[in-house]
Amino acid sequence: MYSRSRIVHLAVFVLFWGLLAAPALSETRIEKNFDLAPGGRLIVDTEAGSVTVTGGSGSECRVLITSSREDLDDKIDFSFEQSAGEVRIIGKRKGKNWLGNWSFKGKLLIAIEVPERTEVDLDTSGGSLDVESLEGDVRLDTSGGGIRVTRVRGEVLADTSGGGITIREIVGDVNADTSGGGIHIEDVDGAVRADTSGGGITIRDVTGDLVADTSGGSIDVSGAGGKVEGDTSGGSIDVEFVAGNFEGGSLSTSGGGIRVTLDADASLELDASTSGGTVRSDLPITVRGVIDKHSLKGTLGGGGATLKLRASGGGIRIQER
Repeated sequence: MYSRSRIVHLAVFVLFWGLLAAPALSETRIEKNFDLAPGGRLIVDTEAGSVTVTGGSGSECRVLITSSREDLDDKIDFSFEQSAGEVRIIGKRKGKNWLGNWSFKGKLLIAIEVPERTEVDLDTSGGSLDVESLEGDVRLDTSGGGIRVTRVRGEVLADTSGGGITIREIVGDVNADTSGGGIHIEDVDGAVRADTSGGGITIRDVTGDLVADTSGGSIDVSGAGGKVEGDTSGGSIDVEFVAGNFEGGSLSTSGGGIRVTLDADASLELDASTSGGTVRSDLPITVRGVIDKHSLKGTLGGGGATLKLRASGGGIRIQER
């Protein structure tokens, strides 16, 4: 999971750090180094700026803060605290005007390298969050930008009201929540919960149960390894279950149709109905009740868990893998 991309990422990180070191790229520069053994914790709480955290080797936390403003010290007060197994970075506003207002214009980036085995807690009010190559739980919260998480072994909690969320290559459960953009998640060995009111949701290759909820776009899932629950009022739903997954679930949309892809030997109880089209199945179903083109209830194979499908903006299609 790590071997091929780690070398490439290391080269990119060295280049990135080197570019930041060029005086022409920033008016203010703050560098700090702290001892942090593997298994420790990093906490960043800042009222402005974007934050990137990358896991590496060694037992050190390297911090580089760069800004396009030469008066950074007049706008933000940074404090650094170190205790046993923990490094804490705090950025507080300063320099409010006589009306009590505060604003920060310009670029501010906090780039941090920590031991790969580090737990991370990041909170910013003014930028994006980017985390890569860590072994430890990750909690991310921003109201001013997007979130990107790549190659993490641990639980991931990502929350933003100002952008999209992209999460890839995770061993652990994922919870992603945004009101300002779409969500893209792929390659997760664990359960996933994705919630947005500002865009679509795309999920690929998840081993555990999956919950996806949006009022602003479609839901597209492939490689679902567990139970799937999906709800949208702004688009269609397309779910492909992996071979042998008959966990069922519940899918509902008022903004489009539903398409579900299953094995030919699927064993499920099916409950499907739509007011915006017809229900069709490529798989043989033992029908119960009245036969109606707008609804279908019955048993696939030997039966089992229930797959409930509801649509009011389009048709429903159950197709074979």
